[in-house]
This record gives sequence, C-alpha cells and structure tokens, in this order.
Amino acid sequence: MAKGRGSALVAVAVSYSCLLLVTLQCELAHAATYVVGNGNGWTFNVAGWEKGKNFNAGDVLVFNYPKGAHNVVVVSKAGYDRCTTTPSDKVYTSGKDQIILVKGLNNFICSFAGHCPSMKIEIFAS
Repeated sequence: MAKGRGSALVAVAVSYSCLLLVTLQCELAHAATYVVGNGNGWTFNVAGWEKGKNFNAGDVLVFNYPKGAHNVVVVSKAGYDRCTTTPSDKVYTSGKDQIILVKGLNNFICSFAGHCPSMKIEIFAS
C-alpha cells in the first residue's frame, strides 16, 4: 500500500513541475524586446528613448554599439546619478548586449571616460 502512495506522490510532483515549467515559458513568451536607442543604438544623447514605453520585469533590452567604442554597466541609483561604478557592477562589452529587466528600477550607464553624462538611461519595470 505504501508503494502506491509513493507513486501517487511522485505523479503529483511531476505534474506540478510540468505546470510550473509551462507557466514560466508562458511568462517568457510575453516578454518584450526593446532595442535601446532604436536605429541609433546605444550612443550619445540616448536619454529620453525610454519615454512613453511600458517596461515589465523580464523584458529584454538590446544595447547595440561598436564593440570597443562603449560599454553598458548596470549600476545602482547612486551610480547612475553620479556616473560612477563599483567593482561589483555588471559590465557588458560585446556590442550586442542583451539584458533582462528586473522588477523596479534598472540603471544603465557607459563607463568610458566622459560618456556617462549623455549615455545613461533609467528604466522602471513593473
């Protein structure tokens, strides 16, 4: 009898795991992809590109730029306001960076000397 109960519990656990996987896939399927700066890409004077868009956690930002000319750094609010980075900040350098937005405030800057004042965006994701 205990053997039958164990099999039932395993079946329930497997069913729950499959349901969870399907739910996660559905949420990812609804994620939007945004190319930062549209056709201009991640470049100077990009601020304002985000206006009028509704971002959600899980949406993907694509930062296109010539590799070696810029970078993208995910920074805190203080790093955004001051154009500063810390050693723990995530730095992207591929020129075709894809970053998934987290819920709340998402701050991005270019940390190349002199770039940040006109190469930074702040995105709020619901």
